[in-house]
Amino acid sequence: MNKRAEPHPPLSVARHACTSALVTDRPPLFDRAARRRRRDRAAPGWAAHDFVRAAMLDGIAERLAALTRPPAELLDLGCFDGSYASPPGVRVARVDPGFAFARAAGGVQADEDRLPFADASFDAVISAGVLDSVDDLPGALALIRRVLRPDGVFFGAMLGAGSLPTLRACLREAEGERPAARLHPQVDVRAAGDLLARAGLALPVADVETLSVRYRSLGRLLDDLRGMAGSSVLTGRSPLGRGALARAAAAFSTRADPDGRTSELFRIVFVTGWAPDPSQPRPARRGSAAASLAAALNGGRS
Repeated sequence: MNKRAEPHPPLSVARHACTSALVTDRPPLFDRAARRRRRDRAAPGWAAHDFVRAAMLDGIAERLAALTRPPAELLDLGCFDGSYASPPGVRVARVDPGFAFARAAGGVQADEDRLPFADASFDAVISAGVLDSVDDLPGALALIRRVLRPDGVFFGAMLGAGSLPTLRACLREAEGERPAARLHPQVDVRAAGDLLARAGLALPVADVETLSVRYRSLGRLLDDLRGMAGSSVLTGRSPLGRGALARAAAAFSTRADPDGRTSELFRIVFVTGWAPDPSQPRPARRGSAAASLAAALNGGRS
């Protein structure tokens, strides 16, 4: 698990915040104020519930270690308590949408789709565990591209499609034929890669890893979700009534293994993209192949 990084001198902040590059007329999907409150409430006990982000940071650290040229200046976007340990000599700026996390990390409070940094400020951006609840995800990715220097790299990780299947099934059973939307929409691997390309990031890559956790009760799972600031911040959400909660807990217990524990899955989507640069490899020009696909499939036989 990554240890807390030693503090670095803060990087300069642009006078005016960058706003989302994509403007839409749709109503907000996520409640920004509720998201900040959830994060502030989670901050005091965060260390007891950080296992999903720890797995994300481990994956990001492996990808960063593979770089042939380490970054000099890095943005930790959605920094939580600032526990990400950067490589030696890297200056880190930290941003979190929650005031308590931003203060604990010595960073800046800002939403991911409203960044307060000038264009081309960083060689690398990492983001672990926050992008799945950003109201304007395409806009946030476009801003990540803008704050990267040419050939700068973005490594991200978020909960993706297929996460929390047991909880979803139990809530559907508990609320009958008209269940309310209680869990966030989730991005699958293919859509994640498409979003990177749409944001102008080059050489996009997306892959998924699964983390399985076993719980003695639904209450313990819900405690973890609240503790990791992962409970619902959907706009217009309604509370789950006591009766429905009891039915969901019963449904959860019926799925238990003989040892009394029920498995739940967290599917982590990892994404990588680069700020465009002329030095990067490009797809071959259409029609430039020296041999036909048909010939290759036929083993070279005419």
